[in-house]
Amino acid sequence: MRTLLSMTPGGPETLQLLEAPDPEAGPGRLLVAVKACSINYPDVLIIEDKYQFKPPRPFAPGCEIAGVVEAIGEGVAGWAPGDRLISTTGHGGLAEKIAIDADKAFRLPGNRSFEEGSALLLTYGTTIHALLDRGQIKAGETMLVLGAAGGVGLAAVELGKAFGARVVAAVSSEEKAAAAREAGADETVIYPRGALDKQASKALADAFKAALGPAGAQLCYDAVGGDYAEPALRSMGWEGRYLVIGFPAGIPRIPLNLTLLKSCDIRGVFWGAFAMRDPAANAAHIATLFALWDEGRIAPRVTRTFAFESAPEAIATMASRQAIGKLVVRVSE
Repeated sequence: MRTLLSMTPGGPETLQLLEAPDPEAGPGRLLVAVKACSINYPDVLIIEDKYQFKPPRPFAPGCEIAGVVEAIGEGVAGWAPGDRLISTTGHGGLAEKIAIDADKAFRLPGNRSFEEGSALLLTYGTTIHALLDRGQIKAGETMLVLGAAGGVGLAAVELGKAFGARVVAAVSSEEKAAAAREAGADETVIYPRGALDKQASKALADAFKAALGPAGAQLCYDAVGGDYAEPALRSMGWEGRYLVIGFPAGIPRIPLNLTLLKSCDIRGVFWGAFAMRDPAANAAHIATLFALWDEGRIAPRVTRTFAFESAPEAIATMASRQAIGKLVVRVSE
């Protein structure tokens, strides 16, 4: 099989498309022919050795796939060759075949494409856990979403609306604002790219407060970090919940006096660890996502697809923070 391997730490240009032996379906596992692999920000970090997990090299990035079952491992029930599925993988998805744990696989409905399927689990799984378990979202609350046009950002906009919130989407361009509005955002705020000095930070906090209204944000979904975190925290309402999703703009330094003044919480969101610790709760969330998908209340937005040979370009596009929605690599037909 062909696989895109990280041989040394570095950017997408260091990846090599090479031949490798086919994996086998060991006990409790499924051998899957990968059809599509979506690109997520962890793929940018993992090849640079900047992610929480550092797999031994060589390894393939790619943490979210859709494909077809080829073989069934010992002890696996309920699956047959030819079944269509989606799964998160941690890494290894940018390969023509992969062996996955059967308990991490979910059936892909026949009316959904592999590209759509590969774009569902990580972004919407992260977000439904963030909003329900960590954020305790309530109908009628106001939520600020940072990075609202990315994969997790659009998921937050859609799920926020599905759960009855008023959503203010913060993005870095008018094109991204249009995508957030299309996903259901009630209002948008466009923030500047790059470092913010004290004056720019205050101006952004004022813009957030104006869009949110006098009560501020009851929830903030921060998928950006960096210099945008403090203005967002300043716009929180009394006893609000600030959800930490990721840091593509850098890990922020937070003035904790703001949490005292607003009696608000900062809450970390680590969906992968949650899914491992409580698989039953995670499976229930995934079932909810499939129901919302069937009802048309959420829909993974795949904005660009790449050939397998162009997968490094897809990762570079993600690293540039220019992507709207989801980027997907078409691994095989």
